[in-house]
Amino acid sequence: MPTATVNSQVTDAVTQTNVKVLGESPAEAVGLTYQSYSNSVSLALENAMTTQGGMQQVANASTSSVCTMIIKAGASG
Repeated sequence: MPTATVNSQVTDAVTQTNVKVLGESPAEAVGLTYQSYSNSVSLALENAMTTQGGMQQVANASTSSVCTMIIKAGASG
């Protein structure tokens, strides 16, 4: 049965690749965490802006109604 020998350059390349992957994984994990966080914050701000716009529409409608009531009350009184 022949003995299997592996070139030392091949084992060194595989080892270096594994070390590179293990060394980069914490930085990639932090990067993904920051991306998720920034996405969540941007969605929260977008929702707040949409809510504020809706409340402004409600305020405009109620102001118009009150002004109409005041004008009608002044005309009849």
